[in-house]
Amino acid sequence: MRCLPILFVILAWTTQLAAAVPEGYTPLFNGKDLSGWRGMEQVDPTVYRQLSAEEKQARQKKADADLAEHWRVENGEIVNDGHGVFCTTVKDYGDFELLVDWRMVDPHTDSGVYLRGCPQVQIWDPNDPSKKVHGGHLGSGGLWNNNPGSPGKDPKVLADRPVGEWNTFRIRIVGDKVTVHLNDILVVDDAVMHNFWNRDKKLYEQGPIQLQTHGGEMRFRNIYLRAIAPESPKAKR
Repeated sequence: MRCLPILFVILAWTTQLAAAVPEGYTPLFNGKDLSGWRGMEQVDPTVYRQLSAEEKQARQKKADADLAEHWRVENGEIVNDGHGVFCTTVKDYGDFELLVDWRMVDPHTDSGVYLRGCPQVQIWDPNDPSKKVHGGHLGSGGLWNNNPGSPGKDPKVLADRPVGEWNTFRIRIVGDKVTVHLNDILVVDDAVMHNFWNRDKKLYEQGPIQLQTHGGEMRFRNIYLRAIAPESPKAKR
């Protein structure tokens, strides 16, 4: 009978976890390990798909070893030490809305979220003077790899919280149009995301979600995705 209080605590904790998942969303991160994620070098998804099975296997083995060296799970958070390959979903996704919390632990870190294997919803330290030439002082959330001067390349508003505090992205991608809210503030409004790998082509219809960091420790948590069904041809008219 002494086990009952402990059992009730465990059940309450499990119920709380289940309730924390936003309605209509699916967790991409289980809070315990990197199941559903793998290592991936920075590579054009279409080029990667054309590799032989043997070459894919060899490159994946190397990338996963690198992932294990530089990425870990701690206290329900995905942690990167500022180095290594990208933490990449095993599955590919098309149209979706993504929720992800992120926290920059070390100042001057450069990070981002790749959509369909294409860079990227940018994460900056706005107070890093070395990034001002790149527009880092304008804040995070922009589609930084878009063509210069294009809508969405820079965020509309500086919405970052101070380094060390948690931030939340809500990223919506439908077709090649991307909308980004940072900490519930609209920073990119239905802007076309350019194909970094081939500027003459539209953004890929499918691809993985990738967490990218370099320069310092980054942490991610509460990663949820809501798939958006493609519009019918009739609805697009």
